Amino acid sequence: MRYLTDRKRAEGRGAAHAGTEHHWYMQVSSVGLAFIVPAFIFMFGSLLGSSYEEAIAVLSRPFPAILTGLVLVFGLGHFRKGAQMMIEDYTKKSARKVLIILVITMTYGLTAAGLFALAKIAL
Repeated sequence: MRYLTDRKRAEGRGAAHAGTEHHWYMQVSSVGLAFIVPAFIFMFGSLLGSSYEEAIAVLSRPFPAILTGLVLVFGLGHFRKGAQMMIEDYTKKSARKVLIILVITMTYGLTAAGLFALAKIAL
């Protein structure tokens, strides 16, 4: 039986020195999303049931286009950070790395696709 001190048990499991930055990013983005998501839902809800041409006309205006872009960028960024934190807490070793890479790739891909589609509509 080998005796491990508290220091030996904790060695290598220290802080990554990114916790405060991550915490503040999540706090600020959640407050920002609390303001822009209801406006986005109201705007998007008014488009439900309308024709394709009417929806394109609404999304071609600057305010709805900017609002949609902000929801895409900050919403998916908030999702990425939260999902990464959850994966780091509940998975181990290579599965952790694969899942983090998958989530980051998926969120950046969705953001790029959404902004590309929004740019095509707005132009």
